[in-house]
Amino acid sequence: MEQHVLEALLDADGGEVAGKALAVLRGGGGYWVGDRAQPAGRHAGVYGHRLRHMRKYGIEPLGLEAAVQTVRAYGRPVRTGMVDAADRSWTALLFLTEDGGTLLACAGWPLPLVRTPPVGKPSVGEPPVGEPPAVEPPVGGPDGGRPDTGAPDVGGPLS
Repeated sequence: MEQHVLEALLDADGGEVAGKALAVLRGGGGYWVGDRAQPAGRHAGVYGHRLRHMRKYGIEPLGLEAAVQTVRAYGRPVRTGMVDAADRSWTALLFLTEDGGTLLACAGWPLPLVRTPPVGKPSVGEPPVGEPPAVEPPVGGPDGGRPDTGAPDVGGPLS
């Protein structure tokens, strides 16, 4: 799909996410649109799962819930596409009709995705709530050498 065609589709949508994607595209961002269409139910299922997973980690993608509902209701095969900011600070997911002539829905989120621990679970390296921190194992063997071989730890890329 040529860029001017995608710009026209985003401009015609008029929504918040499409407007951001259009600005990114016109600002030098990259894009791709798939050549093949896939069943709407497959996309709705996959992106519905991704939405739940993102929310579990405190990420709320702009427009993804509405996009999943729109694609599910559409019921016919859809093509997907992406628009990415040149500095990789933002991305948009596009859902188009099988012929690529209509933008059905789009969603977007800032990058990088910064996760927070799921509710009730500690961050990596933190003990579960109410448990004391784990004691770090001693570094090196009994004489301070490498614990796996006992050889002196001299540093460098292979140690």
